Amino acid sequence: MVRYIYMALKAILLDFNGVIIKDEPIHLKLIDEILLQENLQPQKPLERQMCLGRGDRVYFQELLKNRGRVVTEEYLTKLLHRKAQAYVQELEKLDKLPLYAGIEDLIFQVRSQNIKLGLVSGALYQEIEFVLNRAQLKNYFHVIVAGDDVVTSKPQPEGYLLAVETLNQAYPDLKLQSQECLAIEDTPDGIQAGKRAQMQVLGVANTYPFHMLQRQANWTVDYLTELELERVQEIFLQKDVNNIETEC
Repeated sequence: MVRYIYMALKAILLDFNGVIIKDEPIHLKLIDEILLQENLQPQKPLERQMCLGRGDRVYFQELLKNRGRVVTEEYLTKLLHRKAQAYVQELEKLDKLPLYAGIEDLIFQVRSQNIKLGLVSGALYQEIEFVLNRAQLKNYFHVIVAGDDVVTSKPQPEGYLLAVETLNQAYPDLKLQSQECLAIEDTPDGIQAGKRAQMQVLGVANTYPFHMLQRQANWTVDYLTELELERVQEIFLQKDVNNIETEC
């Protein structure tokens, strides 16, 4: 007897920078300021492109290495916290956070379908927490994996795998598998991280052109407001003829 296995969508895991908040110019400005404070050359155009989708820790390591500066983890951590504090100060000057449209609608859809919501980012927790608290969104996230929690950066999958592990620890009855997650990303590195974690990935063209993400992601939208969660859920629930069990 053949038994088909159905895979439900149980969790949605979002990137932070470029998916929830449009803050790339702020990050680039602050990184250049820190480099200049350390008597180092600011970022080059190619380096700025490479920073997209990468965590601050790994990106700073690359910047310092390219400038012949060898630093300790303690020194690097101090730089990251300086940037995080400056980031919060920059956002405090703004009357309104530059959030992308569609976040609140997505949260409504997720809650109505009893799907867990998480965030996986290379940004430090201090930065993420400030934005989510000010936007009154933090309570809707069941797990937050920040750059403080992993030593690698996207396209490595560790952040996503840790999010699955953390959700299973918090909700043992969930029995979550990576294949039951949808990652939402705006960069090729982020998409690769989700796929390496064995997740389906939605690309949102906030940072890269639609056609670039379309070649890599399972789904692609121009704006998060275009996401039809019910349709995605239906595809997850379809019978997978390549994933069956045989019972005697």
